[in-house]
Amino acid sequence: MVQQSLYFIETHLYENIGLEEVASGAGLSPYHYHRVFRKEVGMTVVEYIRNRRLSDTSTILRSTNIGILDISLGCGFESQEAFTRAFKKVYGLPPGRFRKLFNLKLFQAKSRGGELRMNNTSTVQGWILTGGHPQNYEMGIDPTMVHQGKSSGYLKSITPMEMNEFATMMQQFKADKYVGKRMKFSGFVMTEKVEHFCSLWMRVDNNVQDVLQFDNMHDRSISGTQPWNQYHIVLDVPEGSAVISFGVILYGKGKVWVDSFRFEEVDRNTPVTHMDTEYEMMDEPVNLSFEE
Repeated sequence: MVQQSLYFIETHLYENIGLEEVASGAGLSPYHYHRVFRKEVGMTVVEYIRNRRLSDTSTILRSTNIGILDISLGCGFESQEAFTRAFKKVYGLPPGRFRKLFNLKLFQAKSRGGELRMNNTSTVQGWILTGGHPQNYEMGIDPTMVHQGKSSGYLKSITPMEMNEFATMMQQFKADKYVGKRMKFSGFVMTEKVEHFCSLWMRVDNNVQDVLQFDNMHDRSISGTQPWNQYHIVLDVPEGSAVISFGVILYGKGKVWVDSFRFEEVDRNTPVTHMDTEYEMMDEPVNLSFEE
């Protein structure tokens, strides 16, 4: 329900929409929908719409010479003063100062589309590029495609490849602080021409690298070209857990942007998304002649 609402917001971002319009599309009362949306996304519908519009204005400020008044009115603010107040509250700087400090022309490392490309010796802080064919992919920071803040992360294919080739942009850390808890990994994802699929993923391993909990969104993967939307994974961290890994994975050709990740504890009423790998053990061998 929230994903459908986020899709509606992203595709009607500059129309006159608010809580009532979004709640109506979800078939819920504004009061109930407000509670659900805030719990899942971490902010109210009005805050989300305002922050997304401000994210777009930050990119416009950095990459064009359009006047601040024109940007203000074009993004739905009643005046330049109202826009300046809202922008400064989120970014800590007035729009004019932000434009001077973060103009994309000042980024010497930019490449096609304004991305900050990663070479073999540089990294996106805290993240590693690995997978079956990491040499055919590129990860980096893109200040031109932003969900919130000043930049997003991206993972994309850079050479012709087979459909079964893949890479992941991931993190790995100790599980000690999270043992006995139910943890939710969520974030916003946008895709462009993903021919096979991409998804978030999360795994919990023990000391000998046995997989205790795992989900890669196999039953709800993302493909094609999709606007920003939120996805999540919920796993328990059982006794004996040693390592937690998570990230975004891309199979085959395409590009995926990620932003606004969160990793947080949730209560036991939140359903887990763990892939069920258990099966019923038979009492004795059957169909040994392959006639059944």
